[in-house]
Amino acid sequence: MAIFPRPVSPKSAFNDFWGYFIETRAHKWPLLGLSVAVTWVIIWAFVIDGKTNIMPRQNKIIYVESWNANRTDATIILQQKMDLARSEIALKKKQTEMQGVADAFGIDWRADAARNSAKRTEALKYINAQLDARLAKAEAAEAHGATAKDGPKSVAKSAGVAQ
Repeated sequence: MAIFPRPVSPKSAFNDFWGYFIETRAHKWPLLGLSVAVTWVIIWAFVIDGKTNIMPRQNKIIYVESWNANRTDATIILQQKMDLARSEIALKKKQTEMQGVADAFGIDWRADAARNSAKRTEALKYINAQLDARLAKAEAAEAHGATAKDGPKSVAKSAGVAQ
């Protein structure tokens, strides 16, 4: 069984290549240089890509807050209120940045900002009222002797919140 088709043999292929190589043509050397350069660029790209993302990453340390297991429901709710206030401050700061970008591009944002600010204020009022009600129930439960073992689920049940 022949490897090459019938009219082609290694000897005739080499003779054909050699005949083309020794002919004098004006475009022979630039095309040869270009073809070698393109071939090496492709090989180089595969070699570089073969080294990408194969090394193990350095260990990434993720810090989390460690909470005391016996903290009270009131402490948890107060922390939620502080987190809400912190996130609102961060949101206001980001909005100010984005409003500056909108001004730079000539986007009219003031009407939308006023409407959304009113909605946000109303929503925050509602959330803070819920947190205040839960805080009052948690403090009342603590005053009546509820232990930390009951946890936030007992206060959530008394506040009518599903967890």
